Formats: sequence, C-alpha cells, structure tokens
Amino acid sequence: MSLLELEQLNLRHGLLEAVRDFTLSVGEGETVALVGANGAGKTTLLRAIAGAHRPSGGRIRFDGADVTRVPAFRRVQMGIALVPEGRRLFGALTVEENLLVAAQPRRPGRWTVDSVIEAFPMLARLRNQRAATLSGGEQQAAAIGRALITNPRLLLLDEVSLGLAPLAVEDVYRSLASVLAEGATVVLVEQDLTRAAAVADRVVCMLEGRIVLEGAAGELSREQMTQAYFGLKGAREVEA
Repeated sequence: MSLLELEQLNLRHGLLEAVRDFTLSVGEGETVALVGANGAGKTTLLRAIAGAHRPSGGRIRFDGADVTRVPAFRRVQMGIALVPEGRRLFGALTVEENLLVAAQPRRPGRWTVDSVIEAFPMLARLRNQRAATLSGGEQQAAAIGRALITNPRLLLLDEVSLGLAPLAVEDVYRSLASVLAEGATVVLVEQDLTRAAAVADRVVCMLEGRIVLEGAAGELSREQMTQAYFGLKGAREVEA
C-alpha cells in the first residue's frame, strides 16, 4: 500500500521549473533514495512533501489524503518529518533541548529523548552540550533525532552525508540502520551513489526535475546510476 503519492507534481522557483510532471509512489515501510546532480530538484521535492514549498501544479497524497495545500505544521501532526539540508538546529540550545522542542507536542510512538539517544549513542555524552559546538556528524545525528522524536510515519532526509567526514558518515549511517530496520518509511536524498544503493529498497535518479532512471537498488548498476546522474547518452530510460 502506498503511503505517499506524488501525482504530476510541478514545482517552481519564480520562472524556473525545478520539478516537472513528477509522479512517484512510496510504499509503507519502503526506503527510496533520490539521487541526482545539484539542481536536479531533489531538495525542492522534499520541501514540497513536507509543506515548505507550494506546488504550482499536481497533487500530493499522504495515506490517501490530499495534503497538497495542507500547511507544514499540520503535516508534522499527520506524521511527516523533514531533516533539512544543513541540519538547522537551534545552536544556542543543548542537544536535549533541541529534542524536547520537537517533542511538544508529538505523535504517540516509541521515539522519546531516551530512545533517540539509545539509537544515536554518540549523543549520550553530548546531551547537555550546545548544538552550535557539535561536529557536523554530531549535528546530523541530533537533527535526525529531532525529526524522529515527532514519531513520523514518513521521514524525509536531505543530504545526510553532505559536508561530513567519512568516519562521521559511517557513524550516522550505522545508527540510521537501526531506524530503517524497524520498517520506517523513508525518502532519502543522498549524493553518495554507493551509500544510497546500500540503504535503499529503490533508487530514483533525477535530472532537470524529472525521473530519468528508477529501479530496485540491487538491480541498478553503478554505471546506470552514474549515466543517469550526469545525463549521459542512454540514461534516459526509466527501468520497469
């Protein structure tokens, strides 16, 4: 059953068409990775799903309900949570305070401050440390935890590994694996093709606001994804 349905979605930045006639369904419990070069429309698409960018056309359905015009705070209450590019934590607040802000109010569920810190053990010693003093990887863990504490049905992750050192990426993805293992529904934007294919059930490659390649992660070769990523000849064929 589809939890998220995007139907002929069009998104603009002024006169610029960022996403064009975009149609995609995400099943409950599925992890979908969106990959593509800068400017492909990935971040704009996640923001639209979260309610932070209004479509110029098309429809967004969540659990069967049309949420195209539903404001962002209502979507959080319905179970949609976005971890934005750049983390955007409250720098003057501690890790725990950042988590508590998102917990008021929150949907019922298993995610609390304690369970988030259990899933992201790097945060345990940082619980009372200001967010502005954390490393990039620590901030990313706190940002994911802040989204989880709302107990979302759909988790949107934008550029998880961007700007992080390799060891920090490993730490974040190691903790994220436990979240995915519980059957979370995730749409993930990731610049690392290998990493995206390793964690996702399905990979969707975007180019100039459109899907140019789509398929089960285990069935797409790195060559196919690379060709689609850069818009090389022969890449514009969507896999069945």
